[in-house]
Order: sequence, then structure tokens, then C-alpha cells
Amino acid sequence: MQDQTEQIEWRAGDVPVSTRFDDPFFSLDNGVAETEHVFLAGNDLPARFAPGFHIAELGFGTGLNLLVVWDAWMQAGITGPLRFTSFEAFPLSRAEMARAHQAFPAFEGRRDLLGAAWSPEGGRISLPGVEIEVIIGDARQTLPAWQGGADAWFLDGFAPAKNPELWSPDLMAQVGSHTAPDGTVATYTAAGDVRRGLAAAGFEVTRIPGYGRKRHMTRAVRTP
Repeated sequence: MQDQTEQIEWRAGDVPVSTRFDDPFFSLDNGVAETEHVFLAGNDLPARFAPGFHIAELGFGTGLNLLVVWDAWMQAGITGPLRFTSFEAFPLSRAEMARAHQAFPAFEGRRDLLGAAWSPEGGRISLPGVEIEVIIGDARQTLPAWQGGADAWFLDGFAPAKNPELWSPDLMAQVGSHTAPDGTVATYTAAGDVRRGLAAAGFEVTRIPGYGRKRHMTRAVRTP
């Protein structure tokens, strides 16, 4: 596993920026609002929440997407835990995670529960209302080996121009084959190559308004 240590610089206080990909881990303006717009609204959540609902993600980063959707799940009062699987190649250290989390709301203590349970080795984490699995390694190898399937995907790798490996047509095909019928995908990018890759993988793809300074983003629905 490659080490993310010394690959982070901090801007605007506690906003981590990957020096490997020259891209911030979350919006420099409002990371929580960006997650709500792109990944929750883009996947029609929380309206689609149901017992056993499973979210998968490319790019765990700081765990902000998890915190936001976990909070929404708890507020929705759904029976049983949310299932959340994330694929991450360059995990943050515990110290980096803790520093990044200072920019986030406490989410009624859930932020600190996640920080205390976090390990850059990944693995399974059971917390109140959520069952998490973080799979460490190159998603081009780890996703094809995954035996699961998702009702919704958060595609949150670094920008396609800077991290093309996480947006390749082959990887989008793997996303498609690990998505339930009528499952959805949302991502902040509207790059043509990504949209074409999702379409080739069996999704009906729509370009919709993005968050903040991003004019467009992508939503996709797995066709039967």
C-alpha cells in the first residue's frame, strides 16, 4: 500500500489538498453542502432509503460523504443499519483525518466516533446505525474482486484530468456490474469521458446543475 503521509498540504485552515493529485479533498467553500447537493440529492437520497440500503464509493478521502449520509440516515429513522463500502488507494493517517475533521460539524458526536475508529489499514467498522467497509488498494484491482453490489454510488475520486485511473471505461463497467437494477450513480464531474463510460456500462446518464462554481455534474440510473 502506498503511503499518503507527506502528500497533504493544508489550505484555508484545515482543508486538506492532495499534493499527489493537486486537488482538494472537499470543497474549499462548503464541503457539507457540496456532499448534500452532489451525492445525496444526486442519488435522490434520503427519499430512496430503505432497510438494507447499500452505498458504495470510489474515494473515501476524509470520510465527509459518509458522515453526511450517515447523519441523514439517522434522521430518517430507517430500521437497521446503513451499509457503506468505500474503495480508497491512499488513506489518510489518523492524525490527518483528525485534523481534516475539525472543519466538519460534529454530527451529534458521529464525527468523533468515526475518527476514533479510523485506521489507514481499512477494514470493517461498526458504528451506531452504520456498517462500514473501507477497502484499501487500487480500485482497478479491488472493485472487480468485490462480491457486493450497491443501490447508490458516490464517485468521488480526484478530478478525472488529474486522476484518470479512477474514471476509466473499464472501471465504470465494474461500477455498472456492481450496481443493483435501478441503482444510481452521482458524481461532481460532468466530463464527457466519464459520462460515456457510464453509458457504456448500462446507465442512463443525465447532466444536471453542479454545486457552487461547477456548472454541471452527472447523475446516472442503471437500466434493467
